[in-house]
Amino acid sequence: MTAKEVLELAKKNKVAVVDLKFVDLIGTWQHFSIPVEEMTEGLFKDGSGFDGSSIRGWRAINNSDMLAIPDPKSACMDPFAAVPTLSLICNVVDPVTRENYDRDPRYIAQKAEQHLKSTKIGDVSYWGPEAEFFIFDQARYDQTSHSSYYFIDSEEGIWNAGHDGVNLGSKIRHKEGYFPVAPTDTQQDIRSEMILEMQKAGMMVEKHHHEVATAGQAEIDIRFDTLVSTADKMMMYKYIVKNVAKRHNKTVTFMPKPIFGDNGSGMHTHQSIWKEGKPLFAGKEYAGISQLCLYYIGGILKHAKALAALTNPTTNSYKRLTPGFEAPVLLAYSSRNRSAGIRIPMYSPSPKAKRIEVRFPDPTSNPYLAFSAMLMAGLDGIENKINPGEPADKDLYDLEPEEAAKIPTMPGSLDEALVALEKDHEFLLKGGVFSEDLLESWIAYKRTKEVDAMRLRPHPYEYFLYYDA
Repeated sequence: MTAKEVLELAKKNKVAVVDLKFVDLIGTWQHFSIPVEEMTEGLFKDGSGFDGSSIRGWRAINNSDMLAIPDPKSACMDPFAAVPTLSLICNVVDPVTRENYDRDPRYIAQKAEQHLKSTKIGDVSYWGPEAEFFIFDQARYDQTSHSSYYFIDSEEGIWNAGHDGVNLGSKIRHKEGYFPVAPTDTQQDIRSEMILEMQKAGMMVEKHHHEVATAGQAEIDIRFDTLVSTADKMMMYKYIVKNVAKRHNKTVTFMPKPIFGDNGSGMHTHQSIWKEGKPLFAGKEYAGISQLCLYYIGGILKHAKALAALTNPTTNSYKRLTPGFEAPVLLAYSSRNRSAGIRIPMYSPSPKAKRIEVRFPDPTSNPYLAFSAMLMAGLDGIENKINPGEPADKDLYDLEPEEAAKIPTMPGSLDEALVALEKDHEFLLKGGVFSEDLLESWIAYKRTKEVDAMRLRPHPYEYFLYYDA
């Protein structure tokens, strides 16, 4: 879609307001709105100014002026605004130099796509994330100097099986939420509404279903697309899911592990590289993949601990990455085996369907950074011909201790992942895709605002363990 076509779309839909969205460093959409009269063809070249000093991980107050330049290809109608509103995703630009802002995650993803082309390995990469989330009826939490608690609730939660009052049973037991029909699955209509809104926003949806955990765990799978386009769609995905839930007086969280004792939420990420219309991951090696694909897997596995700082970027991420809950903590690859960190899907024999599924990322990640980092790791594997070793086709959770000890694992905490990123990030700097400045800012933010913040506060369970010491 061109700028002129966006203006025509706005006129056709009697748009009154234009919403300009951009993503902050951590991965949350920010926005401001302008009257439709301010949207001229010049807006798509000159942009609209805003103060970047209040955006997480961005400019200092003495160097804060920024421009948001909308991408006309991202135009769609906002499904939740009370007045007709057009949504546009923006790149962030320095108003003085007119250069893209190097801490804009969308720009990093664009550079990753350009770097792939510059390597001559391929000309496009495709991405298909499978994001999971919980739909709760209630979420309360607080932290003060003398108290701390959280309380979530869901009509589906097994803990409500004995609830006094109107109770119709059919609660989902722990780890038994995969694919039940109504009335056990109470959220069919909500998920259907979510995918219909996604379709209106131009997203192709493959399926939706209840996920394994009790209390409203869900998954919606969108059709694969190029790296930047898929990251854009993941931002819209979250926006739609959360706002549809709010319509029904419910709330959504993408926290990887909001419930103790049940499965967490991941974002298994399918990915492949193509060149001149040909799939480069298809071949005659293990599970029908190519040697190039094996090298790509080798790069992901080699750099997985550092990748975790971007693909699993919260302290809560490592509550999910524990053995026993289908969490892919072991760094191995396999066909079919879902306990491995990388799986080679076998749904179709078609070379065009050949891809890998990296299973350890979760949906708290900034998709622009996470996808870019995985691509850079895979390309490093190809360029350096990194051997991923032998596949692991056994159930990795049933291995003998001596055998399991030979398989590397994901970091056990966000702090460990940040240390790994400090030690291993040269592969991210190739082609100027990531910068030392951005990575240092990311590490500093995560360490001070999240790791240290958690370390300083007593945990409620510590009272259970130690109060009477």
